[in-house]
Amino acid sequence: MYLELKHLQTLQALRDTGSLVAAAARLHLTQSALSHQIKGLEQYFSTPLFVRRRNPLVFTPAGERLLHLADQILPAVRHVEDELRRLGAGVMGRIHIAIECHSCFDWLLPVLDAYRQEHPDVELDLTLGFSFAAMPALQQGLVDLVITSDRRPLPQIHFEPLFRYEALLAVPKDHPLVERDWVEPEDLRGETLLMYPVEKERLDIYTRFLLPAGVVPAAVRSAALTAVLLQLVASGRGVCALPNWALQDYLHRNSLGAVRLGRSGLHSTLYAAVRQAEREKPYMGDFLALAKRMSFENLSGIDKP
Repeated sequence: MYLELKHLQTLQALRDTGSLVAAAARLHLTQSALSHQIKGLEQYFSTPLFVRRRNPLVFTPAGERLLHLADQILPAVRHVEDELRRLGAGVMGRIHIAIECHSCFDWLLPVLDAYRQEHPDVELDLTLGFSFAAMPALQQGLVDLVITSDRRPLPQIHFEPLFRYEALLAVPKDHPLVERDWVEPEDLRGETLLMYPVEKERLDIYTRFLLPAGVVPAAVRSAALTAVLLQLVASGRGVCALPNWALQDYLHRNSLGAVRLGRSGLHSTLYAAVRQAEREKPYMGDFLALAKRMSFENLSGIDKP
């Protein structure tokens, strides 16, 4: 391919300045070098590009065609160059987020809205990581950040702690358990346990509370939305384990009750898992800092990890 970007830049400079002398000065070339470049183009395509001895310069149809190409190509090239510089500086990028915490959806949306205002050049996307394996997707580069409470050693993955919280058992406000200071696993043997539609192995209420005690609830029902689960609890359809901050509005309205799971409580830490390579990029660091700050501004009952 003979035609290069420098040829298009030369033609734009000739059009904008109207003379070989001024165009050469703009491009930091000698007039001889500029003339040699133009002659090379004309010889290669066997056609003149402008009419000599006219002031200002008058372009031939061939010259006009190349100018039209220059006006299409050069702005696009400059735009991509600018994007690449911003990518290299870490102020532009992509954060595709997967959530393994159902109750985090409502909490995370205000964070995303605030981040978009501060970082319009960062592409944000959000998906619920319940129908696919979010952590392998993070390792493969299919997603960029996973909100999870399941910290595990994975190569090249960093788990940034966001906050620590306690899971409580939501019960109907007239349930006998509501008077207890805490419940034991055996207390749930005759209950209907309401849960998100995920594998039991991904829920702390099972892995850290019921299964170690060998307890199986009388029945299990599922719903995908936190609000639906809490409405089912309030209407006496069962009990449900949820983060304390997800229950605050319902407790304030006296719609239901909440009881600690075990004498010491069932505590967890919420993490933002990211690839090590992206962890230090400014746009990712800003997102993690904003998520932490807004968590403590908007959520009740959480602690520093």
